[in-house]
Amino acid sequence: MIADKTRAWWRATMALCLGSFLVFINLYVPQPLLPELKAAFDVSTLGVSLLMSVATLSLALALLVFGPLSDAIGRESIMRITLLLAGGLSLALAFAPNFESLLLLRLLQGFVLGGLPAVAIAWMGDAFEKPALLSAVGLYIGANSLGGISGRLVGGAAAGIGGPQAAFVAVGLMTLVGCALFWRLLPDSRTFVPQRFELRRALADLLGHLRTPVLLAAYCLGGINFLIFINQYSYITFRLAAEPYHLAASGLGLIFLTYLGGTFGSTVSGRLAQRFSPATCMMAGVIILMAGTAVTLSRSLELIILGLTINAFGFFMAHSLASSWVGRYAQGARGSASALYLVFYYVGASLGGVWLEFFWQADGWHGVAWGSWILLSITLTITLGMRRFERRQDS
Repeated sequence: MIADKTRAWWRATMALCLGSFLVFINLYVPQPLLPELKAAFDVSTLGVSLLMSVATLSLALALLVFGPLSDAIGRESIMRITLLLAGGLSLALAFAPNFESLLLLRLLQGFVLGGLPAVAIAWMGDAFEKPALLSAVGLYIGANSLGGISGRLVGGAAAGIGGPQAAFVAVGLMTLVGCALFWRLLPDSRTFVPQRFELRRALADLLGHLRTPVLLAAYCLGGINFLIFINQYSYITFRLAAEPYHLAASGLGLIFLTYLGGTFGSTVSGRLAQRFSPATCMMAGVIILMAGTAVTLSRSLELIILGLTINAFGFFMAHSLASSWVGRYAQGARGSASALYLVFYYVGASLGGVWLEFFWQADGWHGVAWGSWILLSITLTITLGMRRFERRQDS
């Protein structure tokens, strides 16, 4: 087992953070381009949002394949091959002739992007000692947010120069270069014990996780929080592209620098959880997310940016702790347990556009805020139950 802060820990953590970064630059590069793509392909707000929704939905479905499969054949080859395919598909997106083919390529890309998230935390659970796992997961989740930031920044900047096609080419080339480095850095796990893949057993493992209340709570927490958080960013692009802001794609890309609040939130989450307990910190994360949403109601662009930064801090603090919660309480089949968390996570993201579209059409951004608070009140209730569970465990 790899001990915390050793040379082997740093190398493995660096590799997984790089892989996470590459996944999320590919997943989120279209988001600042949505208003421009909406005009270019003459589709509706909900229609162009499908570029995000189909990718996150197929990613979620892929987790059900890659998670159990990794318990049988190992995790390293899945991560390496799917990253390579993701980079190639980003290049293909640049040459999509119409909106339908663009959607199909995003569907395929979402599926291969599921390879690394499905198994990375399970890989850590196999390879790292428990203290090393908490700190590694915090950095890994932080790389998620950095990848999300970079995908939108690169996408917005490249689109300002050469349109959406240039954004996809830039991210595709970055991914192929980064993938070569990832292959070199990632060590083979020495403690992994393969299990023969049996469909019946895989389904039994998934059902077992779903029947475990302590895991189901984390799954619902991650899925609902992400449903709100990621789709707020989609609708804020439409708000800020319209009057009185009139931000172009490059300006909308800069909005996603607010994700840096999430990078900070995820990296400090482990230390905060050691002092106040994971469930208490998850509860605080949800409350912070609700408060940040209130700040975004201001008409001031500066306060909107502040509110989004607060949201990112709260969301990623809760998300990183919910991820490690699954790794801590899963009894066997960690690959499928971690994958199931991400299934809920990305299914939530894919459904968020449908949920928030109703509120957006009814009352614009104020409606989005009310739609957010309704669901966040549910996740706040979930954290109360998790906190009671922790207290029973400690007594």
